[in-house]
Amino acid sequence: MRKIKNEELNRLSVEEFKNSNRLEAVIVLDDVRSAMNVGSAFRTGDAFAIEKVYLCGITAQPPHREINKTALGAQDSVDWEHVDDITELITELRNSGYKIAAIEQADESTSLLNFYPSTNEKYAFVFGNEVFGVKDEIVENADLVIEIPQFGTKHSLNISVSIGVVLWDFLAKKRPSK
Repeated sequence: MRKIKNEELNRLSVEEFKNSNRLEAVIVLDDVRSAMNVGSAFRTGDAFAIEKVYLCGITAQPPHREINKTALGAQDSVDWEHVDDITELITELRNSGYKIAAIEQADESTSLLNFYPSTNEKYAFVFGNEVFGVKDEIVENADLVIEIPQFGTKHSLNISVSIGVVLWDFLAKKRPSK
């Protein structure tokens, strides 16, 4: 066994990526304080070929040194948009046929282990502030709240880790291997 060289990976160019089939999912980042977390969201979004990243509220926007540092160019391949008001965005996404899925710990949440996306549905995964999480009004108005099961002593995962876990699970369930 040998490690594969980067040039052997046959990755898409930015132009090919923009014209490729995408996973029917968007990421919504609301009031995310760390630009490095934003960059990680872009990089993970690129890896799973999502449609778009929405940056809401105080969330940093490209161009930004710390976003560039962790995104490694994915801020150029993944479409993105800044929206001041997440409530308006959620309404627009729902009207465009997206199911709104807040990633949060809530009394009536669905464990990620028990979440099975519909094959014909598009999803908007909402991630909130690193300290305060997803806003209460968004949790209350989401179509579903997904909770990542945790078994240790800490109460949460870093947002960049949460994005990776959720998108990997979504991809695995939406496009199972043959």
